[in-house]
Amino acid sequence: MASSSSSPPPPRANQHLATLISLTVILLISPARSQSCSSQSFANKMLYTQCADLPTLSSTLHWYYDSANSTLAVAFIAPPAKPAGWTSWAINPTGTGMAGAQTLLAYKTSSGAMAVKTFNISSYESIVPGKLAFDVWDTAAESSGGVFRLFAKMKVKTGQVNHVWQVGPSVIDGFPVKHAFDASNLQAKGTLTLTGTNAGVTGAGADPKLKDRNIHGILNAVSWGFLFPLGIIIARYIRTFPSADPAWFYLHISCQISAYAIGVAGWATGLKLGRGEYTTHRNIGITLFTFATVQMFALFLRPGKDHKYRLYWNIYHHSVGYAILVLGIVNIFKGLDILNPTNHWKTAYIIAISVLGGIAVVLEILTWIVVLNRRSSKSTKPYDG
Repeated sequence: MASSSSSPPPPRANQHLATLISLTVILLISPARSQSCSSQSFANKMLYTQCADLPTLSSTLHWYYDSANSTLAVAFIAPPAKPAGWTSWAINPTGTGMAGAQTLLAYKTSSGAMAVKTFNISSYESIVPGKLAFDVWDTAAESSGGVFRLFAKMKVKTGQVNHVWQVGPSVIDGFPVKHAFDASNLQAKGTLTLTGTNAGVTGAGADPKLKDRNIHGILNAVSWGFLFPLGIIIARYIRTFPSADPAWFYLHISCQISAYAIGVAGWATGLKLGRGEYTTHRNIGITLFTFATVQMFALFLRPGKDHKYRLYWNIYHHSVGYAILVLGIVNIFKGLDILNPTNHWKTAYIIAISVLGGIAVVLEILTWIVVLNRRSSKSTKPYDG
């Protein structure tokens, strides 16, 4: 009696089936993988004699350079970060990053029409529409298939330029919302050689300063963002208890000197990174270092408890100390915005500083209870005259 279930195919049949499936998958995938700048089609493509697949953000660049009249025609093609986002391409005559970039930005207006704006980005903190450092004309943009195409002609008098490209999530009132700071965004820069046998695009690769930036951020977060606040808490609250004297003073000094030493190391790494483009962050850092240095010298000028100038020294010392506290925390968050690490780092710092803040609140309440009880006991003590 025959079995009702079918027998398995022989091994050779399995091999043929696997081969057929593999070939089918390869044939299906290959066209998608083979898509490159040379296979793209758009209006006036024949105008551009060169093209390159840029190393990040799924973007491509087409260009033609007429050395006789120093005219560069470009077509930058990339998908925006989100459908209502923006794309940009720029030449930077003064550096390799976004600061100094002469930027063309394509986006959709509220009516759905494509538009192009120019931005002369003098720094990361000054991103406003403006005229570029060189002549630009015939700007246009189009959108189809989830991709933006940005076109322009410009005067470029050198055969090699630093270029930067970027994509962002949205545009509000004609102003681009900040792009992500993932590795693909941070590495969206390189060199564009316009003429000669070496004409083409060279990617920037990994940011060589990223390690120094991370070290700079960690040192300063520990110093200004944690140890200095901890030292202030010790000085303000632990000294309330007579049994803690003079231990609180030595704890306070040890904490602040350690914080200053680490802060100096963090400040030095900032100098190593150069002037950069983060003006506000840099200026706050310089102010912090100056205030902290003055505080360290003030330690050697501290009058005795009964000295007539002790009150003025206390006012100065406390005022500068609290200024360091506020500026330090503010600058840590500015640094986090610049580095834009994964969310858990920022969350970890918020938790740490919140714990310190919670401890300070509890100790503030206990301090007032102790002080009021002392005053009460003094006022009720019988007069021994």
